[in-house]
Amino acid sequence: MTVTARHTRIAGTGSALPPRRLSNADLVRQLAADGIETSDEWIVERTGIRARHFVDAGVNASDLAVQAARHALEAAGCAAEDIDLIIVATSTPDMVFPSTAAIVQRKLGVQGCPVFDVQAVCSGFVYALTVADAMIRTGSADTALVIGAEVFSRILDFKDRGTCVLFGDGAGAVVLRASDTPGIVATDLHADGRHVDILCVPGTVSGGQILGDPLLRMDGQAVFKLAVGVLESSARTVLERTGRRPDQVDWLIPHQANIRIMQATARKLKLPPERLVVTVDAHGNTSAASIPLALDVAVRDGRIREGHTVLLQGVGGGFTWGSVLIDF
Repeated sequence: MTVTARHTRIAGTGSALPPRRLSNADLVRQLAADGIETSDEWIVERTGIRARHFVDAGVNASDLAVQAARHALEAAGCAAEDIDLIIVATSTPDMVFPSTAAIVQRKLGVQGCPVFDVQAVCSGFVYALTVADAMIRTGSADTALVIGAEVFSRILDFKDRGTCVLFGDGAGAVVLRASDTPGIVATDLHADGRHVDILCVPGTVSGGQILGDPLLRMDGQAVFKLAVGVLESSARTVLERTGRRPDQVDWLIPHQANIRIMQATARKLKLPPERLVVTVDAHGNTSAASIPLALDVAVRDGRIREGHTVLLQGVGGGFTWGSVLIDF
């Protein structure tokens, strides 16, 4: 008996950004009112960010996740009832529990399939995609919804200009389907807990009170130094697993955190800048949402087409990192 290998293909993409857009100039004015000095030039030079989107009061990660999910389902020609796995990558869940994925499931009006969250901060979508791929390959799911959704504006310290200018809110989603044609061709995940302290929110809830610091803290220089090295190494790992060269990558979509990190990674792989998908200028660092957001933009504007090879890369708190190589 011949057994056909199962593979995972992306059937549709979607994204969502809150309507409230803050340009650098808007944020500079807001910070100045609190005595914090910065400038559009300072932000652009160091990060490449020109704007970000923030949610309004009462809007949660699940709300953005559902919007992105509906767009992805429409693009895939798929009904919510067809989904048999939901994974949400988020570091800003709606509540302690249940999972944001369970809330998304309810809002989509479906039930019965397994749902759970993945928490790997800015690497979360790459982690979630890898888990979903494994479950589809083993027959545990046929059609999966993988979402990255964040409301980082809720955990920013607006007295710290080194972090509050970097982050935004948003969501991105993909619908994955089992196929006999390869799609996700290689994945690579890593973490190094020795670097927990360089990017964290060192607070928790206990006895009805917040213990520790509930706001984001980051050692930017340490993150930069680690990120460039591990992203290059992970990229080469997934390429070697498939016997491919960097010049065979049509599009590089790294985590949209800092244009300098992204450009440095492309240079190390000797990829021309026109193969780098950049959306960090438009929505800042949206953590686990940034890769699927950028992917959706590049799919919908026609850059990513059938036959293209795309390299997704995440790096974030933990310290976590990883890559996914995909044939479209």
